[in-house]
Amino acid sequence: MAARVLIFVALISSLAHGLRADELRASITGVIRLSASSAEGSSVWVRPGNSVLISMEGDPRFFTGMELRISAPNTWFAHQGSLDMAVFADLSPEPREGINDLVGRRVASELLPGRLQTVYQLPVRPAHGLRTGPYSTVPSEVVMPRSFPVVLTLSPRSRELSEDLAGMSFLVSAKPIFSDEGAVRVVIRYPDQLKGLPFTVLINDAVVENLSAERVLREGEHHLAVVSQDYRNESRRFVVERSRTVDLVIELQDPTPLIIFDAPLGTQIFLNNSQVPKAREPIPVEPGTHEARFHVGDHTVTRMITVQRGRTYRVSMILGVEIDESE
Repeated sequence: MAARVLIFVALISSLAHGLRADELRASITGVIRLSASSAEGSSVWVRPGNSVLISMEGDPRFFTGMELRISAPNTWFAHQGSLDMAVFADLSPEPREGINDLVGRRVASELLPGRLQTVYQLPVRPAHGLRTGPYSTVPSEVVMPRSFPVVLTLSPRSRELSEDLAGMSFLVSAKPIFSDEGAVRVVIRYPDQLKGLPFTVLINDAVVENLSAERVLREGEHHLAVVSQDYRNESRRFVVERSRTVDLVIELQDPTPLIIFDAPLGTQIFLNNSQVPKAREPIPVEPGTHEARFHVGDHTVTRMITVQRGRTYRVSMILGVEIDESE
């Protein structure tokens, strides 16, 4: 007769504060820490009668769920039906590695299937969109981030089990399931002489009421606009990455019109009869009509420029070259 090993796992149901709770003695032999900065997660080995502690770190806003994968050895087929899988949340006191006497809430449990790999997807927010399918099971309970850490147990159905089963090692893997969302944080920078004047920020044509609050958006491309009578209007695109927060830096600018000249080397440039000392540098002007004059050798070109508040104008002189071909 095969030698037998005695393993004790206590799971005593009780009532606490009018809600169903479970008392358990958990021998925690591995710890997995889920992080908002890593989509890969990690894995630990666990034997029947032992448990895994799973914590959640970082910003939980982008977590939709947690994927648990239990990989069994090939010898598991001969012992299927002998282990229960269970997950407990809202644990007290704070669990740690080693032997723990805990009170918690059972959020998932079933007879461990006779498969080499079993996958569970535990939702961590109500609107999770996860569905049970041929390759994964979604428990009905939602485990909110505040209910972490959780403990996964592999409990023998019998207090006596064979030495073969007691010596098996199961690989437990956990990784976060992220929503298709990210966040933006608006950072405002004012020009030195124009601080505190009114302006409006729109993201995807919706007014941003609270500029100090982060805004959660779907991953992908979005549109930003700044509208003001006292600063330059702005319009640009930005990209939100999944489970990331991006800083949208808005450099508010003086709305005074600017003219930038560009001309061949040696050209004399005049603006309203005043010589422009350097080309390619912005020149602030008042709204209205201005005269630009270019001198190149004996040639003079004059143009009238009408400028508006909050606009930049680039005025370029281009010398053309014509080539005629004949026989």
